[in-house]
Amino acid sequence: MNIATQAVQIGLEWDSRTGAVTVPIYQTATFRHPGLGQSTGYDYSRSGNPTRQSLEAGIARLDGAARGFAYSSGMAAITSILLLFKQGDHLIVTEDLYGGTYRLFEQIFSQYGLEFTYLDTSDCQLVEAAIRPNTKGLFVESLTNPLLKVADIRALAAIAKERGILCIVDNTFLTPYLLKVLDLGADIALYSGSKYLSGHNDTICGLVTVKDPALAERVYFHQNGAGAVLGPQDSWLTIRGMKTLTIRLDRQQQNAERIARWLESNPHVTRVFYPGLENHPGHDLMKAQGKGFGAMIAFEVATPELVEKLLLKTELISFAESLGGVETLITFPAVQTHADIEPEKRELLGINNRLLRLSVGIEDADDLIADLEKAFASEA
Repeated sequence: MNIATQAVQIGLEWDSRTGAVTVPIYQTATFRHPGLGQSTGYDYSRSGNPTRQSLEAGIARLDGAARGFAYSSGMAAITSILLLFKQGDHLIVTEDLYGGTYRLFEQIFSQYGLEFTYLDTSDCQLVEAAIRPNTKGLFVESLTNPLLKVADIRALAAIAKERGILCIVDNTFLTPYLLKVLDLGADIALYSGSKYLSGHNDTICGLVTVKDPALAERVYFHQNGAGAVLGPQDSWLTIRGMKTLTIRLDRQQQNAERIARWLESNPHVTRVFYPGLENHPGHDLMKAQGKGFGAMIAFEVATPELVEKLLLKTELISFAESLGGVETLITFPAVQTHADIEPEKRELLGINNRLLRLSVGIEDADDLIADLEKAFASEA
């Protein structure tokens, strides 16, 4: 079944008693037992809630997974997955990753004895060379944040499988609609469900899908034990958003390509990072392994002064963190999303004081380009 149909159908089968086409919000903490030693399948909402379970089943279907899991945030999802590892384990990690993930690894989990090596995971040879005897995990962003490098998931997953390493892919920027990383060999897919999956900037959510049933049982143990689960209201909001995932992303991609090409021709822009452009180093790989290029753009402007103009002088485009919603947002990674990465490392990676990140929404592309054009031309 096509993923567009699967997305629309999430939750449709849930309430056979009433025939409701939208899964109800089961706003309850606990469930009554029908008898001694008996259960309806639900006991306490941390362990399982029907609304959350509908979402978890839905994301599992979209990803072709054994099971799906919903968490209170994307960071809670990553935290729960890191509980699969123990003191002394080593993970290889995408170097230009989301700053919040870097903070979690370096300032929290490193103090419990996990070791991390950061490198360019778009280079499989670098990854293979970095493997140690205690390497237990490979944590990759399928499309990196913010520089939009493309990882060869199939090749990386093959390397990981050969060495007995868990391959974990943060697929937030692409979603199962554009890239099914489990089909390419990854063990676990991670999503900040707050972004494209829910799609409306109205909820915080983390989602995980797991290919292997035995590994899924371990993930469930940690989800239930640590308890950072998604509440029923936010589960319902995420389901509602996922139903329109494909039509939103189709429009967002169309807009992103037009804006990226316009930025390329702008004399005030020195570099454009968008995998849909033919000159992007990952263009051919992305075209081969996925169904599209996403709707994120990063670009460098000629001077730091232009950064403030674009952040403050755009009217349709909001200066705000986050991404993936129907509204177009612009962000300054060096002082917002990636502020927790050391300045010298940011500079080395290319996350400098002239780099901006654009999350393209579903507005009319001509209006968005006019908004940018007006901001570039405005007085300081």
